[in-house]
Amino acid sequence: MKVIILLLAVSLTVAVGFLVAFIWGAKTGQFDDSFSPANKILFDNKSQEPKNQ
Repeated sequence: MKVIILLLAVSLTVAVGFLVAFIWGAKTGQFDDSFSPANKILFDNKSQEPKNQ
């Protein structure tokens, strides 16, 4: 019975830790990427072309 209580306490501690990390990440702007890097490769970037003048 003590093992179940110990595992419950450890799992709740880990869950609260992940919740705090998620809230911290959301408040600091970690998930604010509106145009992901996976989509950036599909478009040409005109500003990086070499100028031959």
